[in-house]
Amino acid sequence: MRRPMLVAALAASLAAPATAQQQPVAPQGALDAVSLQSWGSFHAGGREVVISGQPVREVLFSPGGVPARVDPNGTYIMGMMYAQYMIPANPRGQAPILFWHGGGLSGVSYETTPDGREGWQHFFLRRGWPVYVSDAVERGRSGWTLIPEQTGGQAMTLTVDNPFERFRIGAGPGSFQRNEVLPGNQFPAERESYLNFMRQIVPRFTTTDELTLEAYLALLDRVGPSVVVAHSQAGLFGWRAAQERPDKVRALVLVEPAAVGDPAKVAALRNIPVLMVYGDYIAQDSRWPTIRGNGVRFAEQVRAAGGSVDVVDLPEIGIRGNSHMIMMDRNSDQVAQVIQDWLARRGLYR
Repeated sequence: MRRPMLVAALAASLAAPATAQQQPVAPQGALDAVSLQSWGSFHAGGREVVISGQPVREVLFSPGGVPARVDPNGTYIMGMMYAQYMIPANPRGQAPILFWHGGGLSGVSYETTPDGREGWQHFFLRRGWPVYVSDAVERGRSGWTLIPEQTGGQAMTLTVDNPFERFRIGAGPGSFQRNEVLPGNQFPAERESYLNFMRQIVPRFTTTDELTLEAYLALLDRVGPSVVVAHSQAGLFGWRAAQERPDKVRALVLVEPAAVGDPAKVAALRNIPVLMVYGDYIAQDSRWPTIRGNGVRFAEQVRAAGGSVDVVDLPEIGIRGNSHMIMMDRNSDQVAQVIQDWLARRGLYR
């Protein structure tokens, strides 16, 4: 379906999103203000790394300043993870929710949508959940460590057209240049909103999974028993963290997980309720039928080990048009309500 990137008709059919110049609008029916018991941030995890054999340099840190002698040899800390928390004054959620983002992204995915609406951080906070939004290792405020011996590879980032075509927003290769979105797609794909999304894209390694899992485990150890909501790449860490810390994961919500857990440790998941959520346009995609199939087969292994896994394909319950970035789509609150209701049915909300 060809159309301009300004999708006014679609926007009018839902709660009107804010433009780049407007103030974000609170979701209908939500309280105008949230009373917080506490609000802050911290870093979790990390490991010490010793570097040696590097030359000493003189560095001019500021124009017109005095050069400083910098010896890069010594002990560094890397692999730490940033987390921001908001705890409501009168919590109704029976455990905190930890939001874990996908590849090439940061915790911003859950904070605000590219067209200015409130993100899932706000949706669940307004309903009384303590919420923790983190930036994975080597992303955002978690820091950046260019130590090849530790990161094991070279960081990669994405061109402007890559997510448009790969995240099931546009209608296949070349769709960004054609301004062609998938029919009924819910992602805010008008140019300014899409560029707002691209401003959030950060470099990522494909070789730091071990460091990242260590940091997520440290986060769980610090926060305690929690609901983990993990998107895309973080699906791997959600599964694995639940297998390594089954006593710390009250429930696992996987939003289009890109990977599965350890098949040798499925029994560790038997007492953790799991929800897997998939969006639209999967059947005709070149990659997602295989990715979803792998996830569903792993879910069957968990069930066979005595676990409970619910798989929700949104079009099958009448929620259509979702891209891979479900938490940013125009109907993101509708999907969040599906998750909210599922958590309530499992006794995690009062």
